Amino acid sequence: MSDSALIEAFLEMLSAERGARANTLDAYARDLEDASGEVRGGLKSASAEAIEGYVAGMGRRGLSPATARRRISALRQFYRFLLGENVRADDPTSRLDAPKRARSLPKTLALEEIERLIAVAESARDKALIELLYGAGLRVSELVALPLRSAPKPGQEHMIIEGKGGKERLVVLGRPALAALDAHLEARVGALPKNEAQRERAARWLFPSASAADGKLTRRRVAQILEAAAVKAGISPARVSPHVLRHAFATHLVEGGADLRTVQTLLGHADIATTQIYTHVAEGRLKTLVETKHPLAKKK
Repeated sequence: MSDSALIEAFLEMLSAERGARANTLDAYARDLEDASGEVRGGLKSASAEAIEGYVAGMGRRGLSPATARRRISALRQFYRFLLGENVRADDPTSRLDAPKRARSLPKTLALEEIERLIAVAESARDKALIELLYGAGLRVSELVALPLRSAPKPGQEHMIIEGKGGKERLVVLGRPALAALDAHLEARVGALPKNEAQRERAARWLFPSASAADGKLTRRRVAQILEAAAVKAGISPARVSPHVLRHAFATHLVEGGADLRTVQTLLGHADIATTQIYTHVAEGRLKTLVETKHPLAKKK
């Protein structure tokens, strides 16, 4: 059988047995036809070296890593099909490594933009939640789930919160966040629902809600508060979200000299690899440090 016939049989299998959609079949057809035309001797009898040469050439042809990953996936599935049909006795894709996904840099905001968001906050509650998302790097899920008992006691400068997986961590609060929380707590009682049942549900939470079924502010409502603040502050709402404030917290810490291990602890990341998206910030700071402080670098 020719490559074209084998590709057609493979696509028929995907459609009949796996319910693949038309656009998926079209993409596989294009990818395999490209490989058939590029691989020396065609796909049916291609050696592992020939397939590896084709993959290596994708970069030289200007194909993106995403396209390369898709084509490698198509080839792997195609050769598994040929093995199952006894067309081939080996899999020439077994040694292939897919191109790694490039980790996009986290979106963030400048300090001046954060200050504008806080300045335009419509209430003590809104100011407090912005201060906690940025000043403490909380996840929005952590913020809305804060019970009233988590509020710092007089003289305390920290909170104990429950993060991902039910793991507790200590969150240190700066003076602005503490002041914003104090103001929110003073105003909070007056904002509780009048209905007794609703009031009982809402009273448990640091950020209560009169309309939510469980009595606490929802993540969507927090996002809406930030969108409104962004508009008032003259910042595109598309650039502002709870997670962007968390990224800003980490980015500004690293820019200020914090090491990644400290940032990992403050963010509640289980693995340092998650925190390493901020390495680019640290590298820039260290380069500046060497260029300005090292005696040889300062020589003209």
